[in-house]
Amino acid sequence: MNTFIEACQQAIGTEHVLTSAEDLAPYLRDQRGRYIGVACAVARPGTTEEVAQLVRLCQQYRVPIVPQGGNTGLVLGSVPDQSGTALLLSLRRLNRIRHIDPLNQTMTVEAGCILQNVQQAARDAKRLFPLSLGAEGSCTIGGNLSSNAGGTAVLRYGNSRELCLGLEVVTPQGDIWDGLRGLRKDNTGYDLRDLYIGAEGTLGIITAAVLKLFPQPVAIRTAFIALESVDHALQFLTLTQQRCSAALTGFELMSSFCLELVRRHFPETPPLFAQTYPQYVLLELSDHESESHANTLLETVIAHALQEGIVADAVVASSLSQSSALWQWRERIPLAQASEGKNIKHDISLPISRIADFVCDTDAQLKQRYPGVRLVTFGHLGDGNLHYNVAGPTDIPDHRFLENQQAINRLVHDNVHAYDGSISAEHGLGALKREEILRYKSPVEMQLMGQIKQALDPHHLMNPGKVL
Repeated sequence: MNTFIEACQQAIGTEHVLTSAEDLAPYLRDQRGRYIGVACAVARPGTTEEVAQLVRLCQQYRVPIVPQGGNTGLVLGSVPDQSGTALLLSLRRLNRIRHIDPLNQTMTVEAGCILQNVQQAARDAKRLFPLSLGAEGSCTIGGNLSSNAGGTAVLRYGNSRELCLGLEVVTPQGDIWDGLRGLRKDNTGYDLRDLYIGAEGTLGIITAAVLKLFPQPVAIRTAFIALESVDHALQFLTLTQQRCSAALTGFELMSSFCLELVRRHFPETPPLFAQTYPQYVLLELSDHESESHANTLLETVIAHALQEGIVADAVVASSLSQSSALWQWRERIPLAQASEGKNIKHDISLPISRIADFVCDTDAQLKQRYPGVRLVTFGHLGDGNLHYNVAGPTDIPDHRFLENQQAINRLVHDNVHAYDGSISAEHGLGALKREEILRYKSPVEMQLMGQIKQALDPHHLMNPGKVL
């Protein structure tokens, strides 16, 4: 192992190969602080060629590789196991924006670019890069693509996969595939780009990408909607899609308990309504015509929904600061959850038409089996992605309630499968759900995935123990 580490130091410089426990520590702890892995070293290459050199060394010495971006993942996909044999490959130094092409509406960036910096570079070019996540101040483009991250604007713009036109990838053999073509049509064989996106670093290492840009909207309008049920929220979604079409950018569902948590842990957050309602929706429109057109769209759809009894009440932001205040309710839910204590998280997706029935059935089953359980349900209703989290009763210590995690996961995931959904909507599988997925994917599907892995990474050195 010493010979391998010395070879890595020679390839990219001693200062960029970390070996002390103190230097390694920040890279080895997962985002939620539940797990700490072990690595033989952390390498921080600064160019694609240096990544390729390190991968070739790993092949030569048969050393596993764990790629890492901002280490904001939630399924243990970017930290090594306990064996201590892996090289953790941090891509944070690959942080250059290589090219912006406003006419082609594209931007070529390296994998270590922070998402927030990419958003700002697009704004500076009078364009929009619409991917938006809670971790956008620290997550990286490479990680976003490797996990096919979603976020709050999937309804209008799609997942990371839809926002990427081309990739640069270092293969498990240390070759560099230059697929950085900003083409919207390229029907010349297998789509390798789609193969690497969402693969969580198990098939190769994304080092750069061509991203789609969009015109900046002329006006953005935000409203907070109170509803009596999830079914009413779905009716309102259908109405808004019919009336507003592509202008509908965000449609975020939050249960009453979510807002209760925010009020409890962020008491400075101003109240929205005079009374409490069972469900809420945060609605956002992005309009490319005019301010008045955006206002008319929003006012018309809310007025019609109120008249039809679909919506119980509404608060409409009249300024950017008010819009930001409304978004704080949604963005503070995960923080309020963490302050409240431990909970059992589920990142799931369902056919939109079946969400109300799933929530009703699963809520009832959990409350019957675990009296006093508290359900924190929120997420991107417009694209069918729910964060369906389960908190224990207030009179039971967290550690005792977490003893039920496996049984609760089974109940929730079995219901997701029964409703034709997925147990991972936007977080990926990583190591956390690698075994769980075997219960829900068919043998044929698992066999095909295994054959792809074997063909591209026959020595199984790329992020071992993740996905498969």
